[in-house]
Amino acid sequence: MKKIFQSLPYLFLTFLIISCNDPNGITINKVIGSPAYENSKLFLTDAVKIDDQYMFSFDIDDYNLGIQTNKDFEYTLANSAKGQHIHFIVDNGPYSAHYDQNFSKNVEEGDVILAFLSRSYHESVKNNQAYVLTQVGEKNNIDLSNEFLFYSRPKGKYSGDDTKKLLLDFYLVNTNISPDGNKVRATINETEFIIDEWAPYYIEGLPLGEVSIKLELIDSTGNLIKTPFNPSNRKVVLE
Repeated sequence: MKKIFQSLPYLFLTFLIISCNDPNGITINKVIGSPAYENSKLFLTDAVKIDDQYMFSFDIDDYNLGIQTNKDFEYTLANSAKGQHIHFIVDNGPYSAHYDQNFSKNVEEGDVILAFLSRSYHESVKNNQAYVLTQVGEKNNIDLSNEFLFYSRPKGKYSGDDTKKLLLDFYLVNTNISPDGNKVRATINETEFIIDEWAPYYIEGLPLGEVSIKLELIDSTGNLIKTPFNPSNRKVVLE
């Protein structure tokens, strides 16, 4: 089952949905109302190897870690009681959340690191200064000028009201998506969605149990773009 989500012209904050009779009842809809943080910035100032770990140090402008994100909407999205944080991703694996701008991690020579600012409810800040993409050490065997799609949410286990709406969020680097260009194909429990706007989305209508999610960066003709970490595959559990 395929659904195509496209931005309608100008005044319409809705989506064109094709083949909407999904027997599984799964839908995705854009999250509207998050603060934009258009001027927020994240800088990596140091990455020093100490024994078998690296100590990472970041500077941040116009963004506060550890506070709850103000928002103009009601929601049931999973939210961190510890507040806003940094999502830290190694080779497109599951992220770790960090509430301080200095922390240590077990990473290996040549690992690709993506770090970006995250709202308290785990929605990424999507501006071209709110992230850092780098590679650890001297073993630079991946071209960081490639087009990249990194998976962020959903992640882990959800229970109670948190199962009603899951945040679908991903991070794009060196690429854009649009109705006439690249897109993201999201396959959720065999239901396929084509996304042409980089935005956060609610996933609703999921059954309890294990949920499979695949994200693919595709070109304008629907072909998978050959780039590292593409596609992304995850499983989450609703209980």
